[in-house]
Amino acid sequence: MKFDIIVHVLIEILIVIGLSRVVGLGFRRLKQPLVIGEIVAGVMLGPSLLGLLAPSLATALFPPETIPFLNVLAQIGLIFFMFLIGLELDPKYLRSHLDIAVLVSHVSILVPFSLGSLLALLLYPLVSSGVVSFTAFALFLGAAMSITAFPVLARIITENNLQNTRLGTMALTCAAVDDVTAWCLLALAIAVTRTNSMAGAIPTIVLSLVYIAFMVTVGRKFLKTFAAYYDRSGRLNQFVLAVIYMGVVLSALVTELIGIHLIFGAFLIGAVMPKHPGLTRELAQKTEDFVLTFLLPVFFAYSGLRTQIGLLNTPFLWLLCGLVVLVAIVGKYCGTYFAARVSGIEKREASALGWLMNTRGLTELIVLNIGLSLNVISPLLFTMLVIMALVTTFMTSPLLEWTYPKRLIRKDVVESTTDEIEPAYRIIVPIANPNSQKGLVELAVTIALGGTDQSLQLAPAAIYPLSLIQLDEEYAFGGTPAEAERLIAERERQLAALIASLEPPLVRPLVRPIVRVATDVAQETARIADSDRADLILMGWHRPAFSRNRLGGRVGQILSTARTDVAVFVDRQHSKLEHLLVPYVSDLHNDLGLEIALRILVNSKNSSLTILSLTQGHQANDRTYEFRTLMEQLPSSVRDRIHTPQIESNNPIAAVVEASAKVDLTIAGASREWGLERQTLGFYADQLAVQCHSSLLITRRYSQVTAHLSSVLNTATGRGLNEPAVITSAISKGETDEESKMIDEG
Repeated sequence: MKFDIIVHVLIEILIVIGLSRVVGLGFRRLKQPLVIGEIVAGVMLGPSLLGLLAPSLATALFPPETIPFLNVLAQIGLIFFMFLIGLELDPKYLRSHLDIAVLVSHVSILVPFSLGSLLALLLYPLVSSGVVSFTAFALFLGAAMSITAFPVLARIITENNLQNTRLGTMALTCAAVDDVTAWCLLALAIAVTRTNSMAGAIPTIVLSLVYIAFMVTVGRKFLKTFAAYYDRSGRLNQFVLAVIYMGVVLSALVTELIGIHLIFGAFLIGAVMPKHPGLTRELAQKTEDFVLTFLLPVFFAYSGLRTQIGLLNTPFLWLLCGLVVLVAIVGKYCGTYFAARVSGIEKREASALGWLMNTRGLTELIVLNIGLSLNVISPLLFTMLVIMALVTTFMTSPLLEWTYPKRLIRKDVVESTTDEIEPAYRIIVPIANPNSQKGLVELAVTIALGGTDQSLQLAPAAIYPLSLIQLDEEYAFGGTPAEAERLIAERERQLAALIASLEPPLVRPLVRPIVRVATDVAQETARIADSDRADLILMGWHRPAFSRNRLGGRVGQILSTARTDVAVFVDRQHSKLEHLLVPYVSDLHNDLGLEIALRILVNSKNSSLTILSLTQGHQANDRTYEFRTLMEQLPSSVRDRIHTPQIESNNPIAAVVEASAKVDLTIAGASREWGLERQTLGFYADQLAVQCHSSLLITRRYSQVTAHLSSVLNTATGRGLNEPAVITSAISKGETDEESKMIDEG
C-alpha cells in the first residue's frame, strides 16, 4: 500500500514515540536514565537490529525519502533542547568551590582531550572519513572524549539526593564549567572542520567571540525585560513566548551563518536568559513537554538509523571500539580523580566525582551527529562512539552506588534525623499532600505517643512524616537540583505548618519530617523504613488512577513489598478516634491490628475497645491461650475499657460493617476473612474498605518479632525501660503455652 510521504512520516513518528517510551521505562526499572532506553530504542529501529532481522520491513517503515523529514524534526528538537540546557545552566552553580571546580573540570577535559588526540593518530588512517584534515579529526575526537552531559549528571545528583552535599555541589560546579569549556572546544573543532585549516577558522572564531560578547551584554539586557514583565503579570502569555522562541531560532541562525553550528546559538540564548525563578520555571515547563516527548525521540530514531553496529564485523574493529571506550573512561575518570585529590578531596568523594563526570548521555549523541553530518567522522567511528556514550552513561549509576552508597549519602545531607534519646518506637508516615493528611499524622501521634506526659518521658517514640517528591520525566525542569531544592523547601514549610497545628504542643518536637526526592515512591518508602528500623509504616488510602482495586497503586506496592509492619488508614473524617473496634480472628495480620488497638488504648485514657469475635455455624471460640494470657496481663485500668462480645454470623463482612456504625475506628487485618488480603495484589471487590461506616485501619504484618506493646505496657505499669518486661505481647513474641506460663510465674 502506497502512502503519501507525510502520512508515512506520521506513522514513523507513532512507532518512534511509542517504542522510545516503552524501552525508556524498561531502562528506568533497571535504575538507568530514561535517555539510555530512548537511545537504545532508536538503535533498535535502525540497521543494527530491525534492519538486520527484517530488512524488508525496515525499508518499508523507514524508506530513504522520509529520512530528510525526520532530520528536520530532529534538528528543531536539538535547537530547543539546547535552549533548555542553557536555560538550566544557573550561574549559582559557579558560586561554590569555584577554584577547585575550575582546576578539576579543566584537568578532566585536558586529560581525555589529550588522550583522544593521541588516539586520533591510530584511528585517523583506519576509520576516518578521509575528507577532513587530521587537525580537525583530532580536535573533534578530543572534544567528544571530553564531554560531560550536564542534564544527565544533574538528574543523577537529584535522584540520589546529593544536591545538598559537598559532592553534589562540586559535581554541578565542575559539570557547569566543563560544559562551557567543552562546547567552546567543539565550536573550535567545527570551525576548523568547515575551513579545513586552523588559520581559516580564525574569522569564524573572531565572529563567534563578538557574538558571544553581544549576547552577554546587549542580549542579556534585552532579555531582562521579560523578567520584569513576568514580575508585573505573574505569567508567561503566548505573545511573549512567541517572541522568546523567535529569539531562539534567530540566535541559532546567526551561529550557523557565522560558521559554527545552530545549536550554539540556541544554547547561548538559554544561558544568558535571566534566571528569574518563576520565568525560568514556566518557560521550561511550556517548552520541555513537546520537545522531550515528541521531538527528541525523533532525534534518537534519526541517530539510530545512522548507527550500524554491523560495521564492527571483525575482532580488530571490536578491539578498536574497546580501546575507544577505555580511553574515554580512563581519561575522564583519572583526570577528575587526581585533580580532586590534589585539591584536597578525600578518596571516596574524588572517585564518585570521577564517575559522575564520566556521564555523557544525550549530549554526546548531539556531538556525534554533528561530526557525522560534517563528515569529520565516518559511520564506523560514529557507531563506536555511540557505544562509548551508552557504556559510560550506563555505568555511572551502579558505580556511583558502589563508590558512594545511599547510606553514606544520607550522612552527608544537611538533614539531621538523629535523636537525643533513642526512640523506643518509630512510625514512618508517608505524606503525599500535607494539606489534607492531618488526620493521618494525628493517628500516628495517638498510636506512638497518645499525649500523656508519662508516656513521653518513659517511652520516647518518634513519628517521621515522610514526604517523597516524585521525579517522573527525564530532563524535566522539576528534576534539576535547583528546582528540587525549591520543591523540598516548599514541602518542608507545609509539613512545619502541619506539625505546628498538632495538639498537645509537647508532641510536636517528636514529629520529625523527612523530605526527599525519589523516582519510585513505594520502593524508597520501603527502603527508608527498613534502614531506619521503623516499627510501623502508617499510610493513607489513595484511590489508584488506573485500577478498581482500592488497595492498589503505591499503597498496594508498599503493602506487598515493605519489610516492615504496615497499616493503611481509610479516613472517614471522624474528629476523635475514641471508640475502637477490632473484628478478631486468630491470624498474624489481625494480631497486629489488636496490638495497635491496645497501644492506642494504653496511650489514650478516654478510649474504649470492642474486640468482636465472629463465629460461623456454632463453631468453637477461636481465642487462643496467648490471647487470653495477654488480656490477663493488661493493667486493670486498660482491661476495664475492653469489651469482648461474640457474634454468630454466616456473613462476617456484613457483621463487621454493621458493628462499625457504632465506633470511630475499625481495625482489621489484611486477611481473607475481611475480603482484604488478595485485593492488595488484584482487582477483587474490597467490601470492607468500601462499606465500613467508621474510619478503617487495615494492618499487614511482616515481622513477627516486632513488639508494638512492650514499651507502652512497661510505661503503664510504671516499669523503667531497663527492667525486664514482665508484661509482653505473647502474640507478637509468639511464645508457646509453656513459655507463657513461665512468664506468669515470673
